[in-house]
Amino acid sequence: MEQIYNFSAGPAVLPREVLQQARDEMLDWHSSGMSVMEMSHRGKEFMSIAAQMESDLRELANIPQNYKILFLQGGASSQFAMVPLNLLRGKTTADYINTGQWSAKAIEEASRYCAVNVAASSQDKNFTYVPLQTEWRLNPHAAYVHYTTNETIGGVEFHWIPQTDVPLVADMSSDILSRPLDVTRYGLIYAGAQKNLGPAGLTLVIVRDDLLGKPLSGTPTLYDYQIHAQNDSMYNTPPTYAMYITGLVFAWLKKQGGLAAMEKINITKAELLYGYLDSTDFYHCPVAKADRSRMNVPFTLKDAALDGEFLKQTQQNGLLQLKGHRSVGGMRASIYNAMPVAGVAKLVAFMKEFASRHA
Repeated sequence: MEQIYNFSAGPAVLPREVLQQARDEMLDWHSSGMSVMEMSHRGKEFMSIAAQMESDLRELANIPQNYKILFLQGGASSQFAMVPLNLLRGKTTADYINTGQWSAKAIEEASRYCAVNVAASSQDKNFTYVPLQTEWRLNPHAAYVHYTTNETIGGVEFHWIPQTDVPLVADMSSDILSRPLDVTRYGLIYAGAQKNLGPAGLTLVIVRDDLLGKPLSGTPTLYDYQIHAQNDSMYNTPPTYAMYITGLVFAWLKKQGGLAAMEKINITKAELLYGYLDSTDFYHCPVAKADRSRMNVPFTLKDAALDGEFLKQTQQNGLLQLKGHRSVGGMRASIYNAMPVAGVAKLVAFMKEFASRHA
């Protein structure tokens, strides 16, 4: 059978090894007589799964003990509200950096709870670059600074960490664990799992202890980080199966050599694809070279009339989910941690062959 490669932006490809292990454990996890989907979240079996995944994540990302790890629901979009509700802490304004559609959604939601200062934006060039920090206009009275490390739709990624005097908050949904992470530079990190961690349904939050408590008056119980921290993410039933699969991904990342090893692989994949895009005028990537994402690579064909044929033939060749986001058009190849170098190489080989036939 021909090898299939899934370039979906999310829910996205998972490591084959992880899926095979989940298959083998589907009906009976470790001779427990139960599938993980059937376990009580408070039973010893699932509690051991949760403890192991937290331990592996702390090791992978070098997360200090003064940071709580929360396994929540609601997707990263729920964090657009939870962040201001928990982090305003008596202040009335927050700084946001606008680099694309996910930043814009976070800004819109935060505006319900505080005055949002858009300290920098790349909208002037259709969100194709990251504004230099020297151009930011931060508010000295802001409660925190929020940014999106990687814009999944536009393919723009921060390759540096902003310097701030107030807590730095990052939406890392689509590039978390793709490279080493200095958690101590942040007050809070959040990520929806379905792009680079695991299946849809799980939301990861890493939050510094001193930012817990003092939520905005009227904050719903389930939107209070401290409630989840005090209950080890078990205040209500967590997304148990999504946690289990994500835990298998953490173990897989450790087997690959950790985040430094993954970064090298991700650089190799990105350089392979961008290198070809830059070598031809048949395809074009609109993103500024310094700010190109290693996870999501948008590109267009010189002749948009060929888009349909390109997508039809990629599908026939086992290269799936390459259609660009509806708001942007063109193509997008998402090459997360679980995408092997061989998948990118196969895509590039197809693109070369397609170009030669249609140039």
